[in-house]
Amino acid sequence: MRATSPHFTPFSRLLHWLMAAMIIAMLFIGVAMVSSVSPLYLRLVSIHKPLGIAILILVLIRLINRLTHRAPPLPADLPSIQKLAAKASHIALYTLMFAMPIIGWGMLSAGNLPIVLFGSLQLPPFLPVSPTLYGDLRQLHTVLAYLLFLIIVVHLAAALYHGLIRRDGVLSSMASRGRRK
Repeated sequence: MRATSPHFTPFSRLLHWLMAAMIIAMLFIGVAMVSSVSPLYLRLVSIHKPLGIAILILVLIRLINRLTHRAPPLPADLPSIQKLAAKASHIALYTLMFAMPIIGWGMLSAGNLPIVLFGSLQLPPFLPVSPTLYGDLRQLHTVLAYLLFLIIVVHLAAALYHGLIRRDGVLSSMASRGRRK
């Protein structure tokens, strides 16, 4: 399980960038959904639900991949506080990538709203119908979406810091197959 390369595996990079695009799309779709009263709302909801479940499946695959293929080591001269921040932000990202779809699924279960994946394929509810629980989970889903957006912005800022200021290979380890300096 040791990282033997200064860059992530091709599969790790594929998962990272695919999920990054999906999660950013989900955040924008979510904002558009809650601010729309047009017929577009139903179209956005029909995209949001299966995309959320796809993200849930991919985060489980990604977690297994991460546990079996460690990330390249951070630069030795990186301050300890930045190493701790990197670890904490990745834990937060993985936690939110897992929690958001589960909370959404629970929210819809409590609201007695189906999660149609494709055609007639639906996910079963796993929580009892409860308007109170639905409201609480909807609020939690919203708050965590804002937190996820914030952490993504911080993650992006850190990646740019490593790529443009430090030039230490951290960004290139995920962005390309290039070697660290």
